[in-house]
Amino acid sequence: MIKSMTGFGKAAGTYQNKKISIELKTLNSKSADINTRIPQYYKEKEIEIRKLLSENLVRGKIDFNIYVELDAETLSQNINTKLVLNYYKQINEMCTKNNISAGNEIMSAILRFPDIFETKEQVLEDKEWKYIENLTKQAIEQCNEFRKNEGQTLEKDILQRINLILDYLTKIPEYEEERISTIKNRLSAGLNKINNSEDIDFNRLEQEIIFYLEKLDITEEKVRLKKHCEYFIDTMKNEECQGRKLAFVAQEMGREINTLGSKANHSEIQKIVVMMKDELEKIKEQLLNIL
Repeated sequence: MIKSMTGFGKAAGTYQNKKISIELKTLNSKSADINTRIPQYYKEKEIEIRKLLSENLVRGKIDFNIYVELDAETLSQNINTKLVLNYYKQINEMCTKNNISAGNEIMSAILRFPDIFETKEQVLEDKEWKYIENLTKQAIEQCNEFRKNEGQTLEKDILQRINLILDYLTKIPEYEEERISTIKNRLSAGLNKINNSEDIDFNRLEQEIIFYLEKLDITEEKVRLKKHCEYFIDTMKNEECQGRKLAFVAQEMGREINTLGSKANHSEIQKIVVMMKDELEKIKEQLLNIL
């Protein structure tokens, strides 16, 4: 079963009057591109959080956010009274010397100054970190479940397109007899034009015709394309985190389809090749989002 790289997970809870919420969003990316928004209080655990994300989500553009809402008691913010009075005194003295009316707005303005509120220093306890870690794991689990569900949709669509390519492949033999006949007639017409020439090395000509016919044979391409499709389906159903591998197999499928097109020499087979290419391009677009 395949997984999409698109996912979302959320976990929330309360720890000692703190409302903690964790959100996790993932999108497609070639590698693990992790972006975090973590409160300064938890910054010391950022490396561990990143490790947890990379181990469980493997790759993708990963946005990880921790939101913390504190009540008034937990916030533990106190007004720095000495600093406020000092500011007030200096502003009053300046106003008196310059004959400026102080007014009642001074205090409200001072309260917006930096460093007016002092916060008690807090230390992250092991119990709180374990709580955060468990919430993170819950969000990751939800995200992976989301990825699985998205992956099922992608798998169904890709499998349908692979089967279409295999179906198109079975239609090619309908035109092969006509194709071979057309090639023979073309060669015969060309040979009749040069048959009376005394300057022709007919042994060399025979070798060139055999070589030309071998180049136009598409049996090998049909067999390889069928094998690639079967291997693609088997890999998709039986392996995990196979996005890159499936992309390589799709690339090989593209080569066989292109070779079929270049050797076809038949309008109907060319049409089939175009339809195969269309389905393969749609598959490649979907593979960009597979883990």
